[in-house]
Amino acid sequence: MHCNKSYCIIATFILVVEVMIALFVHDSIVRPYIGDFLVVILIYCFLKSFLTLAVWPTAISVLLFSYAVEISQYYHVINKLGLQNSKLARIVMGTSFAWIDMIIYTAGIALVIFIETTFSPTVYKKQSKKTR
Repeated sequence: MHCNKSYCIIATFILVVEVMIALFVHDSIVRPYIGDFLVVILIYCFLKSFLTLAVWPTAISVLLFSYAVEISQYYHVINKLGLQNSKLARIVMGTSFAWIDMIIYTAGIALVIFIETTFSPTVYKKQSKKTR
């Protein structure tokens, strides 16, 4: 286990943005959609902050985890666990299923994969070797 400062900084920044959205934004676009878009990026960066993991398996794992959380909302798992009165559980797990959230999670992970495969330091190394 290690600490990758770049991912840690990005994760921390996104966490702050997510908290600010949760506390101060009460609209029908930023809070539900941008928040969901950012949360998968936050989880991905958090994992990459402490674990040396490959891009694709990590991204797909985060996406599947996000889908699982969303599907748990469809089946009202929070109620079945007796956590319906826990504000923290309701914030973390969510309470209402929406297909659009699955699309938003997918878009967030697609951005992660695009950035990682396009701007990764290994890509730069491969390109600089080709130009020599």
